[in-house]
Amino acid sequence: MFDSLEGLSDKLAATGYFIDPVMVQVVYLAAKLKKPLLLEGPAGSGKTQLAISVAAAGDTHVERLQCYRGVSEDKAIGRFDEGLQRLYMEFSKGQHENWQAVQANLKGRDFFRPGPLMRALECDRPCVLLIDELDKVDDGFEAMLLEILSAWQLSIPEFGTVAAKSIPFVVLTSNEERRLGDPIRRRSLYVRVEHPTPEREAEIIASRTPKADEKFHREMAGIALSFRNYSLEKPPSVSEMIDFANALQLLGTDHVTEEHRDVLLPFLAKTEKGRHAHEERQTHPDGQSSGDMHAHDYWIGLPCRQW
Repeated sequence: MFDSLEGLSDKLAATGYFIDPVMVQVVYLAAKLKKPLLLEGPAGSGKTQLAISVAAAGDTHVERLQCYRGVSEDKAIGRFDEGLQRLYMEFSKGQHENWQAVQANLKGRDFFRPGPLMRALECDRPCVLLIDELDKVDDGFEAMLLEILSAWQLSIPEFGTVAAKSIPFVVLTSNEERRLGDPIRRRSLYVRVEHPTPEREAEIIASRTPKADEKFHREMAGIALSFRNYSLEKPPSVSEMIDFANALQLLGTDHVTEEHRDVLLPFLAKTEKGRHAHEERQTHPDGQSSGDMHAHDYWIGLPCRQW
């Protein structure tokens, strides 16, 4: 998928996704060794975006399996299209010698509607297979993935084994709702993904708001750090901070003031508990930690009580 480390680094930067040189090397090795990349860390830290950016850098597409409680193998692998099977039986009456021949046709590949796992294996050229939020499924579903991650094939009882036409670049993400099993970890290259440093976040926001100045980008990064230090129920993600910065631009300002607080708070405090925590900080500003004040003062030069 990538000819050189330098080429990967340049292409990722061109997508607007900023990662450190070590992470670039891990992505490159995962692609070359055909190893899944397991990204674990808090929600909103950029794990999913990495998969999307790798696909853009590799000039390919993403096959995404969004995991959730109760997701079935049919959703992941695929299932037979019963409507199409019924149509086939209706229009082929009298054209088959026996019922066995009808059954053989009905269970053929033409009637199977593939899910993201099977589509990824059947791509003529490598795609990115994103298995997002794997921590939300149970151990049994996780075990089902081992065949594709080990042998690059899927076993479909009705018509046999589907081998990969090309081997996808696999990205597994986890928000740590539960601990993933050791078999998945053994097969993967593991990367811990945290929210970016203020310096990195300022760089990311600058790439999305190029007309704003450096002071604005530093202020946005400082607000992000400050809100994450509030121990909110749902800390703001990088993408939410970009939306927040764009909202300020649309309001025709490059600085956060108390006047904008109630208008902009919905961009960052997304739960009632989070709003209450913020209001309590404003009511009792002296209750915040020295770490919060230092981070905010260093980056913004404004006391946190204005937020």
